[in-house]
Amino acid sequence: MTVLEQGTITIHTENIFPIIKKSLYTDHEIFLRELISNSVDAIQKLKMVSYAGEIDGDVGDPEIKITIDKDKKTLSISDNGIGMTADEVKKYIN
Repeated sequence: MTVLEQGTITIHTENIFPIIKKSLYTDHEIFLRELISNSVDAIQKLKMVSYAGEIDGDVGDPEIKITIDKDKKTLSISDNGIGMTADEVKKYIN
């Protein structure tokens, strides 16, 4: 049975955004579209795992939230999908 764990990943764009943008994307909007696409993929992955019977209970309605905080100058994208395992986060993100 798959155990779901909720977490938060914070990326400081002043460090990583210029590298990603220069290396992968020529248009600023493509980076944002990629993040939203990742959320869609995470929701689809959760549905597939749920349909396979690997998760007990209701997974809820698909949801992607885009939040702008002008005071903190942040843009947050969150979803209720399934993402990386804890080991993958430790290996690739932290």
